[in-house]
Amino acid sequence: MTMDRATQALLDLVAADCDQKCTAILDEANARADALLAQAHADARERMRAAFVEERERMAGRVAAAQAMLATRRRLAQQQRAGALLAAGWQRLPQALVAAWREPAARKAWVDRVAAEARALLPRGTWRVVHAPDWPAAEREAFAAELSATHAVPDLVADPRIRAGLKIASEGNVIDGTQEGLLTDRSEIGSLLLRELEARETAA
Repeated sequence: MTMDRATQALLDLVAADCDQKCTAILDEANARADALLAQAHADARERMRAAFVEERERMAGRVAAAQAMLATRRRLAQQQRAGALLAAGWQRLPQALVAAWREPAARKAWVDRVAAEARALLPRGTWRVVHAPDWPAAEREAFAAELSATHAVPDLVADPRIRAGLKIASEGNVIDGTQEGLLTDRSEIGSLLLRELEARETAA
């Protein structure tokens, strides 16, 4: 082999080694670049997911706050409506009780209920029955006869201060079924009245 060929062979060998090393370096650089790019994409996706989660949580917080505010406003509106209904009901209730007392079937049911409560709670003996003056005589007599036959001797007294109803007293105990007595327990009557008014409003 001549010197030129030997030199050329050496140069070719160096060039091939150089190409091989350059290729290896380039491949490694490309691999690193791909890895960095993949990591950058992964980091970007993670940041995006985190941003989405944070935004969802922010939105969920806003929605929850809005729902809580709406629920509070609804409760306030319901309370105001209930208050308005009760105020209107309390204005009408006294006259409604007078009207019920003047209606024979309602008056009988009223008297029967007061008498039943008196039978359950008052001792036997003489009962003082104070009633509205417009209680018809025939009904009073029937009431007195029934009471005398089953439980007590009634002493019936008309009281012009009573607009509707009656009250029965015995030995210091009183069952007050007058209009005024029925309106005394405002909390219980108020809840009953509110239920009745709401039921009528729903049915209308």
